[in-house]
Amino acid sequence: MKAPTFTDKISKILETISGFVWGLPLLVLILGTGIFLTFRIGFLQLRLLPYSLKLAFSFKQDKSSKGDISHFQALMTALAATVGTGNIVGVATAVTLGGPGAVLWMWLSALFGMATKYAEAVLAVKYRIVDTNGEMSGGPMYYLERGLKQKWLGVLFAIFGAIAAFGIGNLVQSNAVSNIVKTTFGINEWVTGIILVIFAGLSIIGGIKSIGKVTALFVPFMALFYVMSGLAVLFMNLDLIPTAVSVIVSDAFSGQAVAGGAIGAVIRYGVARGVFSNEAGLGSAPIAAAAAKTDMPGRQALVSMTQVFIDTIVICSITGITIVMAGLYKDGSIAAGDLTSASFETFLGPAGSIIIALGLLFFASSTILGWSYYGEKCFSYLFTAKAIIYYRIVFVSAIFIGAVTTLDIVWTFADIMNGLMAIPNLIGLLGLSGVVVYETKRIINTIKEEKQQLKRNSA
Repeated sequence: MKAPTFTDKISKILETISGFVWGLPLLVLILGTGIFLTFRIGFLQLRLLPYSLKLAFSFKQDKSSKGDISHFQALMTALAATVGTGNIVGVATAVTLGGPGAVLWMWLSALFGMATKYAEAVLAVKYRIVDTNGEMSGGPMYYLERGLKQKWLGVLFAIFGAIAAFGIGNLVQSNAVSNIVKTTFGINEWVTGIILVIFAGLSIIGGIKSIGKVTALFVPFMALFYVMSGLAVLFMNLDLIPTAVSVIVSDAFSGQAVAGGAIGAVIRYGVARGVFSNEAGLGSAPIAAAAAKTDMPGRQALVSMTQVFIDTIVICSITGITIVMAGLYKDGSIAAGDLTSASFETFLGPAGSIIIALGLLFFASSTILGWSYYGEKCFSYLFTAKAIIYYRIVFVSAIFIGAVTTLDIVWTFADIMNGLMAIPNLIGLLGLSGVVVYETKRIINTIKEEKQQLKRNSA
């Protein structure tokens, strides 16, 4: 038997740490914070979801307010970072490890995650500043320092965020893209790496305004491509949907759900993969929300919470229901990484695997853009805005490294950093929940006044 190498030992240590960080306590804290905030804001995510979606896709420019990009561009930048491999591979992993019932717990975590995402955006806009480059800077590090008065927590978040961006938002994504392109189209990893560097470099070098413009064009296209393909599968097999949904609901509350004790395997993996997919509670997305042109925190927060709805309720549901309809997860012979592709192939033939390959290609590429902005803002908080250019150069260079090498350890390390990001962020959300309630009352009153004014104008 071959003795474990130094790399094997480090990998095992990191996997142990990752399992501890992403254990039940953190998942309970994330879900619990969402439930707590949901009650504090009176289930706002349900009451104002139609209004929020209308606001998010109105393309209305708020030119009079402070900010760098529009509501829509801020939403697309956040979606660029969150709509990624988790929507395809992550859902398959949840079903493989937790059973089909995990999909229901992804939905429930998204329901409460919308409240979390709303609160993050409220605080991000509320406590944002204008940096030395003349751009808006905000996010957990700023509301932890300026709102909670705990700068050390802000520093911790920024350290974790700046490092995590290189893993989950860079090396892992570029490696996924190069593997997909080589497997599907036979293109060498070096060629893919060079193309990715050029694409990302041109998009990132201009800062959030450039990223916002690119994602506003790129993200709707990629999301629409995957959603339309998935809906085609569902409409072609309408007779299978009721049974699939029934299996999801019944399995969520079956014996398997209590296999792990108070919170069973199905709940654990459903919540965990839901968080990995929409990032509610991690504190990443509010960094983009802080750049939006908006007259009050609550308005951008309503737009931001639709990100969770689109990411999990729409995109992940398509993946999850298709996987359950195909039924290939039952014998466990297909790895989670291939399960979604195999499920689509069941209904669409070879075209199914091509659709998934293109979906992963689009999703992973866009994640690089969103996380580049998150990372640089964390970096500028630790140092100065003038140092951002150096971060961008290193970040873009790392894309090529990820494309041509296999870095399993990086994925595990980034996993740890992601989990550590959530802890100070959740402390901030709980500690500043009173501010969230205050701003919620403001936006509700403003919406009522605007509706009354429209009635008077139309009378």
